[in-house]
Amino acid sequence: MAKKTNPLIEQIKQEFPQKLQSLYSVTPEEASDKQVYQVLSSIIVEILGAKRQSFINHTHSVGGKQVYYLSMEFLMGRSLKTSLYNLEIADEVRALLKEHTINLDMVYEYEPDAGLGNGGLGRLAACYLDGLATTGFPAMGYSICYEYGIFQQKLEDGWQTELPDNWLPGGSVWLVPKPELSIDIHFEGDLQEYWDNQYHYISHVNYNTVVATPYDMYVSGYGGEGVSVLRLWSAKAPSFDMKMFNKGDYASALAQNSVANAISKILYPNDNHLEGKSLRLRQQYFLCAASIGDIVNNHMMVYGTLENLADKVAIHINDTHPTLAIPELMRVLLDDCGYGWDKAWDIVTKTFAYTNHTVMAEALEKWDVNLVKHIIPRIFSIIVEINNRYCQSLMERNGGDSAKTTRMSIIKDNMIHMATLCVAASHSVNGVSKLHSEIIKQSVFHDEYENTPEKFKNVTNGIAYRRWLYQSNPALTKLLKDTIGSKFIKDGAELEKFRKFENDEEVLTKLLGVKKQAKEEFAKYVKKDNIILNTDSIFDVQVKRLHEYKRQHLNVMNILADYAYLLSNPDAPFTPKTYIFAAKAAPGYYLAKQIIKLIWAISEEIRKNPRISEKLQVIFLENYCVTLSEHLMPAADISEQISLAGTEASGTGNMKLMLNGAITLGTLDGANIEIKEAAGDDNIVIFGMTTPEVNELKARGYDPQSYFKNDGRINEAIERMYHGINGCTFVDVADSLRLRDPYMVLADFDSYRKAQAYITECYNDKMKWAKMSLNNIAGAGIFSADRAVTEYADNIWHLR
Repeated sequence: MAKKTNPLIEQIKQEFPQKLQSLYSVTPEEASDKQVYQVLSSIIVEILGAKRQSFINHTHSVGGKQVYYLSMEFLMGRSLKTSLYNLEIADEVRALLKEHTINLDMVYEYEPDAGLGNGGLGRLAACYLDGLATTGFPAMGYSICYEYGIFQQKLEDGWQTELPDNWLPGGSVWLVPKPELSIDIHFEGDLQEYWDNQYHYISHVNYNTVVATPYDMYVSGYGGEGVSVLRLWSAKAPSFDMKMFNKGDYASALAQNSVANAISKILYPNDNHLEGKSLRLRQQYFLCAASIGDIVNNHMMVYGTLENLADKVAIHINDTHPTLAIPELMRVLLDDCGYGWDKAWDIVTKTFAYTNHTVMAEALEKWDVNLVKHIIPRIFSIIVEINNRYCQSLMERNGGDSAKTTRMSIIKDNMIHMATLCVAASHSVNGVSKLHSEIIKQSVFHDEYENTPEKFKNVTNGIAYRRWLYQSNPALTKLLKDTIGSKFIKDGAELEKFRKFENDEEVLTKLLGVKKQAKEEFAKYVKKDNIILNTDSIFDVQVKRLHEYKRQHLNVMNILADYAYLLSNPDAPFTPKTYIFAAKAAPGYYLAKQIIKLIWAISEEIRKNPRISEKLQVIFLENYCVTLSEHLMPAADISEQISLAGTEASGTGNMKLMLNGAITLGTLDGANIEIKEAAGDDNIVIFGMTTPEVNELKARGYDPQSYFKNDGRINEAIERMYHGINGCTFVDVADSLRLRDPYMVLADFDSYRKAQAYITECYNDKMKWAKMSLNNIAGAGIFSADRAVTEYADNIWHLR
């Protein structure tokens, strides 16, 4: 029987040479890899666009409910490779291009990462669009079409410098412009109030307009009909002041435009100054007003009324950055549609749900009242009214307890508390791991939880696991297919079947071979940057944003203790170890940049000592991004997840590393707790204080000086920072640890050293290590984004 031809491959076969000819006047044999990338990507975009259209037509025909996911960040990475894999045509396309002597891997390299996010929050949003498409739930993400994504990181003498990430020249092929759906956004101006026949009207006049134009990026799911859309808004001034320009006042004519254009220029301005704060607030309102306008327009086109908005639409706020969507929907209902307050509020509270991503006080957004009043006056007046009514209802509910009501107020101390507004206006509030969801009930939102316990839920984060397994680790994918079949690619729960091979020496030996191969491939990948890795050493990996609470400096303290030991005992037996770091620090976060320089300095000093560098290696990989993580995750042996207990909401890098068989070395924090449950207690190495122990030590009064005085290893490591490493001193990092140590690095140091010794001992027992690794892979299915979005769809958005 003849093999059935894939219609998608037939389409590509036909269109590929035609498009190359019409766009570039070349044949496939003559085309450059860049031209192949552009043409192949544009064909995939057309395929996904058609697929999305029929998917959404079906949703409308059955009156299905849709979810709109608002996030200031979507860390998408590359689209071509993941789309080919999700459409299940990667191998056929590779073969098709090979006929024209084109190497698909070289073509992939022409796509820049769409780095429209800083880290876990933005990557989670991207994973959820993949998961929603795969599970067949109709979804649209909304964000800003930042011209420059997260900066390109370069280390100059170890110091992080930020270069612009101009991703659009290579990335714009994935964006479909929809200028006919543009929306006007109003900033500044004055409010005029008047009464007409018992109706109170407010009109917003003398405002400045910015036009939001949407660009759609399609996100394919795996093995189904679903396609998600990420709608990205670009900001432009509405018109150009020709009169002013003709008079020769060029600067003023252009300045009006530059304020508008700045909104979508760059992902998060540095906001340690007023101009930055003002631009960030404009970005947030721009995203919210454009998205709410679009959601309402979509809904009206299908249903012609907003009465059923909450039945057909779920709007999700990913952290507090899109909070202004709440008062904006109120504004539309009150001012544009003439609803009364109570009816409008009822629609709003049934429509919105909110995910909290942090318990850090400094990360819970607050906005200055005067700034909000100046930039978005109508929205400010609505927030004030929401707060007045909310506090009134709290006073009744709290039995006149004015202290409690003040604590719970949305506006206090001249600041608007965005998380409080989210909780007040949403029907669901969730954390992102079991521990985190408990902490927000006990601390951050304790009063709110007592008032409305039914609102509070948990959805543990999940990852688009196919990207880090099927797409990034072909050798492990093959071993899994050979042992458990290929259903795991569609259903992560199938990975559990791999556990029955935990005592099968043949499979364990193959698994060790898979890891060795991944390490060799990664070593080859970084060699182009003149990094030479010892693939016979343990790859101990800590990759994530650089932040004190993630405690990269605890890892550094341990390395300094190893280094001191080897300087004194160069011939001592020592299992060779390569510590791999990758991290970006926020541009204005000085201490985080110092820690990067410290890691670099240790790396340089050890490199210059040939005897020690045979046993100990420290590598800092520049410019961490989604693509780099796809190369690194399969090669890691140890996954460092060492945040202070009670500070990391969940983590998702920990899930990607576990999936690829790395063993977690971590605290009982975030999703590590659930990783421990899923992998089994013997297959993870836990150290350090628990959250209650941390709180108890804080209450007693934590004194880092006592550890500095009483532990010679700590003393020696910190003194080394004062005296110099590779010719640089690190007084600020040393002082922070010795005098303040806000994240209790010194308190957990001894426990961490013991855990490092134990995990090395495990590694040296090859069969034991392979068994631990296998159990991590087998337990990783629960951390699939498909599972997470299904929980949201069933328990929060009620999409079925």
